[in-house]
Amino acid sequence: MTMKLLACLLIGAGAAVAQPAATKMPAPVATIEDRVAGMKKLDGYFPLYWEEAGGRLWMEISRFNTEVLYSTGLGAGLGSNDIGLDRGQLAGSRIVVFEHVGPKVLMVQPNYRYRATSDNPAEVRAVRDAFARSVLWGFPVAAASGSRVLVDLTDFLVRDSHDMAPRLRPGSYRFEASRSSIYLPMTFAFPKNSEVEAELTFVRQPPAGGPGGGGGFGPPGAGGGPGAFFEGVGNVAATPEAASIRVHHSFVELPDGNYKPRKFDPRSGYFGITYADYATPIDQPMVKRFISRHRLEKQNPAAKVSDPVKPIVYYLDPGTPEPIRSALLDGARWWNQAFEAAGYRNAFRVELLPEGVSPLDVRYNVINWVHRSTRGWSSGATVTDPRTGEIIKGLVTLGSLRVRQDYMIAEGLLSPYKTGDETPPELREWALQRMRQLSAHEVGHTLGLGHNYYDSEAGRISVLDYPHPLVTLKPDGTMDYSKVYDDKIGEWDKVAIAFGYQDFPDGTNEDSALEGILTDAWKRDIRYLTNQDLGSHPRVNQWSNGTDAAAELVRMMDVRRAALVRFGEGAIRRGQPMAQMEEVLVPLYLHHRYQVEATAHVVGGMHYIYAIRGDAREPQRPASAAEQNAALKALAATLNPSELALPLPLLKKIGPRPPGYGMTRELFPRYTGETFDAITPAVVASELTLSFLLNSERAARLVEQRALDPSLPGLGEVLDAIDSATFGAAAANQYEQEIARAVQRVYVDSLMRLAATADMPQVRAVAAQRLRQRMADSGKTQGQAHIELLADDIRRFLERPSPPAQPLQTPQAPPGAPIGEPAMDWLKRFEPVCTTSSSGFEEVR
Repeated sequence: MTMKLLACLLIGAGAAVAQPAATKMPAPVATIEDRVAGMKKLDGYFPLYWEEAGGRLWMEISRFNTEVLYSTGLGAGLGSNDIGLDRGQLAGSRIVVFEHVGPKVLMVQPNYRYRATSDNPAEVRAVRDAFARSVLWGFPVAAASGSRVLVDLTDFLVRDSHDMAPRLRPGSYRFEASRSSIYLPMTFAFPKNSEVEAELTFVRQPPAGGPGGGGGFGPPGAGGGPGAFFEGVGNVAATPEAASIRVHHSFVELPDGNYKPRKFDPRSGYFGITYADYATPIDQPMVKRFISRHRLEKQNPAAKVSDPVKPIVYYLDPGTPEPIRSALLDGARWWNQAFEAAGYRNAFRVELLPEGVSPLDVRYNVINWVHRSTRGWSSGATVTDPRTGEIIKGLVTLGSLRVRQDYMIAEGLLSPYKTGDETPPELREWALQRMRQLSAHEVGHTLGLGHNYYDSEAGRISVLDYPHPLVTLKPDGTMDYSKVYDDKIGEWDKVAIAFGYQDFPDGTNEDSALEGILTDAWKRDIRYLTNQDLGSHPRVNQWSNGTDAAAELVRMMDVRRAALVRFGEGAIRRGQPMAQMEEVLVPLYLHHRYQVEATAHVVGGMHYIYAIRGDAREPQRPASAAEQNAALKALAATLNPSELALPLPLLKKIGPRPPGYGMTRELFPRYTGETFDAITPAVVASELTLSFLLNSERAARLVEQRALDPSLPGLGEVLDAIDSATFGAAAANQYEQEIARAVQRVYVDSLMRLAATADMPQVRAVAAQRLRQRMADSGKTQGQAHIELLADDIRRFLERPSPPAQPLQTPQAPPGAPIGEPAMDWLKRFEPVCTTSSSGFEEVR
């Protein structure tokens, strides 16, 4: 035992002696001055150094444990609306802190979603340590001089930091570092911000099974079938083999602490920030909500009208061509009307962006004119301080093809080309007026405002609405488009700016003053309802006019009918293929599509407000039986074969597509191959009506409202009306008879979907019962192949669990205004500056 102990001691002593010999002392760290010798310096908020020989960008850090704003976006995009990734698009912003820990620097994002606003450091620390922070990156220290350190920024920048590779389709793409680099032309350093950019290349991978194949490339629409018109990398990049996209990074000094947050009110129309404050007394709400807005202060708050301490300035992309440039400037400047109404003089300006400035530079609020290969949505995004809600930068993206769609809508309604050689000035002014409104709309989002879709008795009250062109019929049957779009800021917009930006004199009770602004607006029927209310509120609609949805649908059907009767060669210019009449026909034929949606909102609809306890207002009431029955009647009329049939003289003029003018997503689907299909437009239009009307949530509300108030229509009454409009429809000729059969098929398939997928069991029960009734009725009219197939398919559907008949794939409508909802999926996949929750708040990321 003694010998074993001695041996252990000797072994331990040997290890102790050997240890110093095995330890390597860290190499001395070079000074920054020595390490950057020969490099190009960009001196600024964070000094940058460019190493030409190695192609590397270095950053000097001295601001440790200091909060910094870090923001990213796309300096150069892909050009595909379906994939997204547009030039100038914001990709995310957050507060970060640099921490020097031994041989490395950590880039850390603190967690501002959970806080303790307290003077007790232990209480603050308890909350901070309860919820995880995020260490975003670790930089090895390459050199140091005193409290300053040098880090290599290159690997942090030259990587797929936003997970773009999985989004590139069709095919499989991976990030290729060997083809990626720092992009120096857009790398700058300024006293309060450092701006850097990297070009990232994504390379297509061979398909599984070896080289070849991979397909999916070629002109839009090639290949046929579902998704045939998906706009992938091969449609927009120079070659589908590789796509290079630039990502811009900003490191920015945060604003000072003098900004005063303004509390959120759901009636105010603002986006906002929300966080949980665990230091809140238990008798007060723990969740704090504040609106998002720019900082704006009067030089003299006591004055009724005052110049601002510092104006809000927006800058338009100088790449915007005339006359669109002037229209966008005009529209954006409408907001000065709202600021003037709030007591500001010269508070809002719009100028051209200086040459060479990156639109992602946080010092500039920018309106970008962005090109894609197909038309798509415009948007307004912000970089916001998550601590307070202060908007630091607004960035508007306006799709450049939008103006052409508005021009074509005018062509379809007016058929203006008598000789085919003229350039009618009214078309240009129509389209430019829409661009003015669009510019004002998207700038409004970047001022902190959400959509306002409320149909007010006061008329068009907000540029934050989606306006439908207002075209009416004169007594002589010609079109009146003198008020097609508005030409000024809306009354609601003035109210919202007053609520968010009014600078009150000292001693003012701000809560009472803000309540007064909303109360005064209420008296004029100026109020706010938004996206979440679409589908359930009878007077919350997009792309609509007026307050009586059913009456407006009837009026619009009259306009549509008159325009279709006149529609022909006069809708296109001389020299265009006659087949291109179809491009102009599509928006005209579907002129009523959004009013159909608005009218469907009345059926099973609920009038309600964002009620606040103590406001003494009625929180909600169902749409009356008269309102709902009028809406149901107007909707049923849109299923009439005579409304869905195209004029026979027109059908004789639209021939097959010539070479070079193949099928695109902008045209009606077709069963007929190369020739124009005269039936599917009716299928598309009837599907719109029936899909809105037989929405499963609406069906559930119909069941419920009938149970609560027998005077209101229930799901059964709605189905009775549709039965009468489809299977009871009169047809003037064989063409209309075939349309009637097509619409009947759409109705039966809609019933199948409702019976199979509705969440409410009673809805499924009613839909299944109606299918059994339809199958039984089919026995009374044996002999029609159409009726027999319907009965057979219903039987197979009802005989589940044996394999049911699958509803036919209904042709879908071409994109609307400006493009179909599936194309918006990229917005959900791409990490935004902030995400807006269903309650309308921005959740800070």
